[in-house]
Amino acid sequence: MRVVVGEDQMLTREGVVRLLQDAGIDVVGEAADATSVLRQVRALMPDVAILDIRMPPTHTDEGLVAADQIRRELPGTGVLVLSQYVESTYAMRLLSDHPGHSGYLLKERVFDVAVLIDALQRVADGETVIDPTVVARLLARRREPDPIAELTPRERETIGLVAEGLTNRAIASRLFVAERTVESHVQQIFDKLGLEDSPDRNRRVTAVLTYLRR
Repeated sequence: MRVVVGEDQMLTREGVVRLLQDAGIDVVGEAADATSVLRQVRALMPDVAILDIRMPPTHTDEGLVAADQIRRELPGTGVLVLSQYVESTYAMRLLSDHPGHSGYLLKERVFDVAVLIDALQRVADGETVIDPTVVARLLARRREPDPIAELTPRERETIGLVAEGLTNRAIASRLFVAERTVESHVQQIFDKLGLEDSPDRNRRVTAVLTYLRR
């Protein structure tokens, strides 16, 4: 896998690069600002770009803007956005605009190499990855009307794991149930949320968005 790392804090950037290289990942580029990240991604065509959400010059949402630009110009390139804080609004923005090949992790996760490599692989494969802490924060919000009021506790637990990007097999392992049971739960979720099968949309992503929105 080929990766470009965009992070303005030198020590953090070097730490991430070293972790990736030690894990056998080919880091083809490094950058300290969003403009340089975009330039390198366009030139080097990596599988995934890792972007700090807050980068120079304003340290607000430059990384997210760059991620949006990358996904629009190079839909086959994944983006993994990192944040020091739980910024659930930004996570929803990323997921809503580009549900595939996208991920959002808290920075504290990236130094667990297994978590980082798993997230990169899933993003490169076209999946969506959301940090479990962000999912929990979003699910704690009270909404009126509640679009998931009809879901059973187990169905809510299942869609929460879907929101983290887990496959049915991984969910079955986490819940200690058969994969066919998870498939049944997921289908019930689709039915209760009125999500019909369509080639124009990913029902798993639509279900997650319905579940996580305010």
